[in-house]
Amino acid sequence: MPKPQILVIDDEERIREIVRVCLTDLGGWDVITANSGQEGLQKAKTEHPDAILLDVSMPDLDGFELVEQLQQTPSCREIPVIMLTAKVLKQDRDRFEQMDIAGVITKPFNPLTLAQQVANLLATNSD
Repeated sequence: MPKPQILVIDDEERIREIVRVCLTDLGGWDVITANSGQEGLQKAKTEHPDAILLDVSMPDLDGFELVEQLQQTPSCREIPVIMLTAKVLKQDRDRFEQMDIAGVITKPFNPLTLAQQVANLLATNSD
């Protein structure tokens, strides 16, 4: 059985690498990465990952805009998205609640529990 594949989209290389190592070593995921919203959108269309872990704040196409574009793309519409964010203001939380996403993980996150957090959010949303 192939490993589940997750696409990690974050403009910070350090964060992408930490997340990649955590999800690969502790979660058993096959991880692909993208360093921008535009690159992430293209990889989502071509790679068809099982899930997407998406940074909210990116310069070219932020996480909110990218989720909208993914939901407008038939081949990407059903891919569960987990937002990765330092944004924890009330208006941000309200906006997350209105979005069709699997969940939110806040930065800074605990690298040792990240894979389990992702698995829990995806399991909760697959019911």
